[in-house]
Parts: sequence; structure tokens; C-alpha cells
Amino acid sequence: MPLDPFFADRLQRQRKYMLAQAWDGVKKRLGWPWFMRPAEEQAVRTAPPAEKGRARAAARVEVREDVRASRPHPSTRRAEHRRIALSWDRAELRKVGTPPPRVHTIDRILSVAGAPDVRLRIYYPTEGGRPDAPVPACLSFFGGAFRIGGIDYPTTDAANRRRAADARVAMIAVGYALAPEYKYPVPVLQGHAALEWVFEHAADLGIDPERIGLAGTSAGGNIAAAVALANRDRGRLPVRLQLLEVPVVDLTGRHIDLRATRGIGIPSFVMRRELRSVARTYLRHQSDAYEPYASPLRAESHADLPPAVILTAQYDPLRGDGEAYAAALRVAGVDASAVQYLGVTHDTAIFTGVLSAARRWHSDVVSALRTLHG
Repeated sequence: MPLDPFFADRLQRQRKYMLAQAWDGVKKRLGWPWFMRPAEEQAVRTAPPAEKGRARAAARVEVREDVRASRPHPSTRRAEHRRIALSWDRAELRKVGTPPPRVHTIDRILSVAGAPDVRLRIYYPTEGGRPDAPVPACLSFFGGAFRIGGIDYPTTDAANRRRAADARVAMIAVGYALAPEYKYPVPVLQGHAALEWVFEHAADLGIDPERIGLAGTSAGGNIAAAVALANRDRGRLPVRLQLLEVPVVDLTGRHIDLRATRGIGIPSFVMRRELRSVARTYLRHQSDAYEPYASPLRAESHADLPPAVILTAQYDPLRGDGEAYAAALRVAGVDASAVQYLGVTHDTAIFTGVLSAARRWHSDVVSALRTLHG
């Protein structure tokens, strides 16, 4: 199906941005001729004829060192990138999202052995306080390529509020730590600790411990699936659902479907570069990609995992991950459904204010969450 007209202008600007970023990266790595030509020409002009080659090489080294010295510290660049991402997210909710309903929320800080503390925010389906009777709950892991995003991002917060209200389920947002400051397996440890804590404190939280699920989007889908595996391997708490939206579940890249991005004019080398960057940021070592809690699709067995609902998008290179994971679950005897939305892209779910496919996506998520009431 052709790309939805809504995305045409957005993707034209995205293509230009991604190509510019890739080209800037090449220029910075080479450092020639864009950064060094003035210094080199001056050195060559003033050097004796026999020394011109040596002067040219010295100028290259000097300018490269100047360029490196002028670059901001990586932590400064990350902070600026996250500030821009948060500002963009705020604008997106205002322009293309749906204002969220008022619901009662509480925040908790959870200590995690071997990992930083993790913040949880519980969204109850009512505005005035906790429901009178225990309600189902779903732990939710946000997306953002493991390195941006958070439970305070406006579109994430709005989605949790709408889902809690419409599905009558307590959504529990897990504020896992971001990479590269905290790499794999830290988010998985935090997510598993959060799951155990919710079960342990269900009565105090007004949650039914027999009706708890896991959900995640993109990188958050990876973490949610990994937590489901960890729970099966360690605790076997009665998790009732995996709701995975555009998940990345194989960080080796084996199931990336680059036909999706070629179909909208993004060159494969640009997308490969971005996807490699995501894995490199999150993983300690390249070999970590073969571990099941980093790449849940690569687990030796997927038996005894919770039923899964997987949503993918036609113009998303991660569609292959979602399809392959649904197939692996079915082979293992797990009840799994996979739906691909045609004509749309990876971030479709946030556009509920302007896109019918996004509103249908929300309705399907709500329907999946309502199965926790059964």
C-alpha cells in the first residue's frame, strides 16, 4: 500500500535530515577538505618546495586535533540531544496528538540490586483516586532507541493516561535508565525488579495480581519481552499479556527489513548506520546482541511465555522483528497475534489527533489491554 499522504511531507524532511547527518559524519571523520583546506594551503604556500609534502601532512594533523578539541564533551552532546527530543515531543503532542484525560497518578522510587533506582508512575483509570476494587495493571516501557525518552515525555504520559482511562487498567510506566550511561542489562534488571515489586505490593496498590501484563514500544518492546523471559526463567509470576508495539527483538540486525525504508526513499546505508548506532549505544559489547535478554528473539525456547499481541507498521524496518517474534512464539505454542498497519511508519501511534490509523492503533491497544479483565 502507498505511504499515507500525512507522512509524505514529514518523511521528505526526515530524509534530508538523516542524509545531512550521515554526510556530516563522513566529513568529520575525514576532516578534509572541509576543515583543513585553509590551514593546509597556508602551510604549503610558506613551506620550501622540498618540505611541501611534510607541511601538508603536519597541517592535517594539526587541524584534526583542533577539530577534536572543539567538539563538545559526549555528555554535553547527549544532554542537548535529549533536550531537543523533549522539546520536539512536547510540540508533537500539541500539534498532532490528543489531549490526555485527567487520571489519578502516584510515583514510587524502587531500589534495584546491581542497578540504579528506578522510578515508577502508576496511572489509575479514575480521576478522583484509586478504584474501590482492585484493577488489572500493565507495566509499560517507553521507546526511544534506549537513549532518549522517559515517563515524563508528553506523548508517553498522554498515551498512558488515555490507555488507563479507556481500558480501565492501571498503567505502570517504568522509568528505566538510559544508554550509554547505563547499558544492557541494566534496563532489564530494573524492569524485572519493577515487575516483582508490583506483584509483591499489589494489594497496597489496588491492583489485582492475577491480571498483570507487560507492554513496550520499540526499544521498550525489547525490554518488555526480555522481562517476560526473565520472569519465566526466574520467578514465573503469572503475567497475563505481552503487548509489543513496533518492537526490536533481535539486536544482531538479522531480521531488519530494509525494504520498508527503501520504499520511502531512505537509502539502506543510512538506516543501517542508524540501527548499528542504536545497538552500539545499548550493548556493552557486540557479542551481547546474541544474549536472549538483549535479543529476546534469540532465546533457545519461547515456551511458557505470556500470550502476545504484536503491532507493526508497513514502512518500518522493525516490521521483520515483530513478524519473526510472533512466529517464534507460535512455534513454541504461545498464543500470539501480529498485525501490520499498512501505509504508516514506526511512530504512527502518537498521531491520534490527525491520523485515523493512529486512532485505530489506540483502539486495538485498548482492546488488548481489556483482555486483562477476563
